Amino acid sequence: MAVSRELGAGRGARARLRAPAGRVCRAGGSRPHLRPECRIPSGAAALASRVPWELPPGAQMGGKPGRGPERAVSRLRGRQQVQRRRPAGSAESSESLAAASSPGPRRRANDPLTSSPGRSSSRRADALTSSPGRDLPPFEDESEGLLGTEGPLEEEEDGEELIGDGMERDYRAIPELDVYEAEGLALDDDDVEELTASQREAAERVMRQRDREAGRGLGRMRRGLLYDSDEEEEERPSRKRRQVERATEDGEEDEDMIESVENLEDLKGHSVREWVSMAGPRLEIHHRFKNFLRTHVDGRGHNVFKERISDMCKENRESLVVNYEDLAAREHVLAYFLPEAPAELLQIFDEAALEVVLAMYPKYDRIASRIHVRISHLPLVEELRSLRQLHLNQLIRTSGVVTSCTGVLPQLSMVKYNCNKCGFVLGPFCQSQNQEVKPGSCPECQSAGPFEVNMEETIYQNYQRIRIQESPGKVAAGRLPRSKDAILLADLVDSCKPGDEIELTGIYHNNYDGALNTANGFPVFATVILANHVAKKDNKVAVGELTDEDVKMITSLSKDQQIGEKIFASIAPSIYGHEDIKRGLALALFGGEPKNPGGKHKVRGDINVLLCGDPGTAKSQFLKYVEKVSSRAIFTTGQGASAVGLTAYVQRHPVSREWTLEAGALVLADRGVCLIDEFDKMNDQDRTSIHEAMEQQSISISKAGIVTSLQARCTVIAAANPIGGRYDPSLTFSENVDLTEPIISRFDVLCVVRDTVDPVQDEMLARFVVGSHVRHHPSNKEDGGPGGAPEPAMPNTYGVEPLPQEVLRKYIIYAKEKVHPKLNQMDQDKVAKMYSDLRKESMATGSIPITVRHIESMIRMAEAHARMHLRDYVMEDDVNMAIRVMLESFVDTQKFSVMRGMRKTFARYLSFRRDNNELLLFILKQLVAEQVTYQRNRFGAQQDTIEVPEKDLVDKARQINIHNLSAFYDSELFRMHKFTHDLKRKVILQQF
Repeated sequence: MAVSRELGAGRGARARLRAPAGRVCRAGGSRPHLRPECRIPSGAAALASRVPWELPPGAQMGGKPGRGPERAVSRLRGRQQVQRRRPAGSAESSESLAAASSPGPRRRANDPLTSSPGRSSSRRADALTSSPGRDLPPFEDESEGLLGTEGPLEEEEDGEELIGDGMERDYRAIPELDVYEAEGLALDDDDVEELTASQREAAERVMRQRDREAGRGLGRMRRGLLYDSDEEEEERPSRKRRQVERATEDGEEDEDMIESVENLEDLKGHSVREWVSMAGPRLEIHHRFKNFLRTHVDGRGHNVFKERISDMCKENRESLVVNYEDLAAREHVLAYFLPEAPAELLQIFDEAALEVVLAMYPKYDRIASRIHVRISHLPLVEELRSLRQLHLNQLIRTSGVVTSCTGVLPQLSMVKYNCNKCGFVLGPFCQSQNQEVKPGSCPECQSAGPFEVNMEETIYQNYQRIRIQESPGKVAAGRLPRSKDAILLADLVDSCKPGDEIELTGIYHNNYDGALNTANGFPVFATVILANHVAKKDNKVAVGELTDEDVKMITSLSKDQQIGEKIFASIAPSIYGHEDIKRGLALALFGGEPKNPGGKHKVRGDINVLLCGDPGTAKSQFLKYVEKVSSRAIFTTGQGASAVGLTAYVQRHPVSREWTLEAGALVLADRGVCLIDEFDKMNDQDRTSIHEAMEQQSISISKAGIVTSLQARCTVIAAANPIGGRYDPSLTFSENVDLTEPIISRFDVLCVVRDTVDPVQDEMLARFVVGSHVRHHPSNKEDGGPGGAPEPAMPNTYGVEPLPQEVLRKYIIYAKEKVHPKLNQMDQDKVAKMYSDLRKESMATGSIPITVRHIESMIRMAEAHARMHLRDYVMEDDVNMAIRVMLESFVDTQKFSVMRGMRKTFARYLSFRRDNNELLLFILKQLVAEQVTYQRNRFGAQQDTIEVPEKDLVDKARQINIHNLSAFYDSELFRMHKFTHDLKRKVILQQF
């Protein structure tokens, strides 16, 4: 017992060697050795041979017989005595010395190498401590004679049989050897108390401290602690990793600790892609990004990604959106590496994000086996036509309109193969986008195949290919729009459809295409964008870009009593006159409220406008202005547009050979404006194809096995020329325009533009055009630029200051997204009375037919006028304005003989919201025109000055309930048209 305690005193001598019970073999029949799984390294064996083992001075053996460790000690001492009696040249001296100095007795009592009693224990110790560098004969066990055995031990060629008939002899009692000498041993088992767990831990702590102090005193570790020193060296890196992980989990930002693991800023001469592929930097990036996800907070102190992960898991999604600006502000090194090596970084980000998600929701891997990190708000936006070789394998951000998309296909992600010869399942093999991974040979039967895909155990992911094209409004004049293919994977599929304008963030890859090599005659590569993040650019995105100052400014503008007149005056400020067209375009830009009762019958809310008139009256300029001010607009011409070009068509994909759906102009303009110039030049068949798009706002396709319906929720603004070139006022609108009644009835507002001869108006128009050219010359420093509103050369007829174009654009975006007016306070009787009157006049005059669509048109225009004022309910003023616009559209399309009488009939509606000065100016112009005609017929030439009696103007004004004309005589509008009032003669003069 005393010996075993002495042997267990040093913790460093605990050699962790375990030899399985079995046979000890001899290599070459002469040298004992363990099986390969039981061998001890040569360095450890040599080290063990140098550790001396001696009993304490004065200690003697004694105790009970039959104990394994005591018998082994006695045998070793007997061998030492025999060795001293042998001659120096004995062949067994070196091996017996090695056996005598073996550290085997220092092992624990329960060690299988030392606890086996008898001869087997001693021979195993000999096998472990024999010198590995020399082939020495085994020594002879001196205890054989004491056991009374006669004759040499039989040995087999392959080693010594330890389990046999003589196995029981090893367990016999040997009284000569199993006797302890009690002298010098003052220990008694009865005096030793069993230690508690706390006492044992305290004793071990004192022993460790003593061993460390002894090692520092000698300048090295004690020899008994050499094994522990090796283990500590092995455990040191793992301990350091655990410390870093613990610091990351606790949310501590110990920069010194993280930098000590790996300094990411120092690339050490490597490229970014090579650097992030190494093990050390990968681990550091993993820790930093995981710490970023755990600890990043916004300005209000909220944990950003904790809320996003919670929302993601509630919706069972697998995409986590990370704002690049947040990443750059917190981890600038990762933000620098990401565009340069996006594939490697995103893979590390996905692994880190999965760990963070599983830490919050441990069982979420049952729903999503992977988490994809999506990068948004990349600072630099590249145009599709500017992508070059420089951008290959880098993270880019671009925008465009989706023109076509394939179906959702399954793509191999983790594939397993079956060996057809032996049935062994190979894999899994991770498939990449660039190459296909296949097994070369079967590890079971060593055959080269054939192999087939294991459909049950193979993991697939969703795959979809789309094509995006440059937005039509961003293509320079005279250039064709460029397009590029993009690949959507996982949960990004079906995130967009043809006609959607998107912002795409992804990796710009090159892809081998044999067809391009054949076409070009030399090796070239096709390029494709591997999508990482897709965002639709709709009104919500545009509203999200508005700042708080913009919203505050828009709200304050809506409280202005003249905001309607300001918006009307801001429409196409570079075009003189045409107030009725500007009013109709303004209402079309704001639009009404669509209805879909029960999800069965959809009623459109967009307002369609048709411009028809003489050449040179700025019809195309109005369309171009709407294209610039609208957030989304598609411009096309009737001569260059076909039915499929306006709606949609199918074509076969050159790679997959499947039929894909291509979007036309109306589909691309979804939730925007489609502008069609030269509308009368279209074929009747092509024009018929847009009937469904203009009223139901959808396009149905049934071609090549594709039966679907696309959304075309857009406002149609078209411009047409009359038959014969000029508008004939003696004919009806249908007789002047080569359009069918179904098409005409689908337009809410019909604007007729006539080029009449008016000396005053013509002079004012000429001055306006000349002033506009002078003011907008490129060398003029006062040019407001494309975003500013050019000031007119003279005050407009509205008498208000127009809004800047950028403010108007923001105002329209905010109103269309945030304001949804209701009709519960609408005057229904007034609309019904107006509809019946219009029907009666239409039948009497034989002009354009009035249908139920015109009732809906008035409702839409009333909603648009309420939205223009940011009102939640439609008021009576909105209804009156809608009736006025409808009547102006209806009256202008009549014959000249009917027009004057109809204006008198609906005078109370046409005069709504018109300033008295405008009405008086209109009456005064009519009186001047009559005087000009009279003077020309009487004198044969036009006079320079025209006189109109004041009494005629007063009589006309009383008919519309205007009795005081002094304000009109003092107005700027009166002076602007070169009118003067002679109080003495009571006449009104106009200078030509």
